[in-house]
Amino acid sequence: MLCSAAESTLVVIDIQERLAPAIHACDHVVAATGWLMDVAAKLQIPTHLTEQYPKGLGPTVASLRSRVEDIRIHEKTHFSWWREGGVADVLTREQVMLAGTEAHVCVLQTALDLADAGYDVFVVDEAVGSRRPSDKQRGLERMRQAGLTIVTREMVAFEWLERAGTDAFRAVQPMLRAGIDTAVPS
Repeated sequence: MLCSAAESTLVVIDIQERLAPAIHACDHVVAATGWLMDVAAKLQIPTHLTEQYPKGLGPTVASLRSRVEDIRIHEKTHFSWWREGGVADVLTREQVMLAGTEAHVCVLQTALDLADAGYDVFVVDEAVGSRRPSDKQRGLERMRQAGLTIVTREMVAFEWLERAGTDAFRAVQPMLRAGIDTAVPS
């Protein structure tokens, strides 16, 4: 199944000021997530940010929080955003693209719950992270075993665009060039 701009929502899980420095390759996770948020904004794809206990872990990192005007921020105490209740009311599209931290905890639990609720879940490999690389790997493996789709940010962007030569493609093309030239390891 391809990602569809008309059916997608981007959800960024818990990339917060006090947690981010502990995440392996955090700068790369933040850069990949920011890039994806920029593409989503250009294509008018709804974006939601979650914050796990922001009183303790702080808000979403400023470089992400300031990227898009119409971002919805949701506080949570459950590891899975779905378990907070009311998520179905704000996720009005069938496909959910997930980015964030930690891959083996909050991203994993949210992804599994969203899939159980009937959403098509796509996890963006280079836009998720954990404190330890092995935890990220195990989290992604478990999601894959559960039938979730692991994608790259460029896969998502090109599938959202569908074709070249459109106004949308021209609007995103500079980011695609920069994204292709910028190595963001997973």
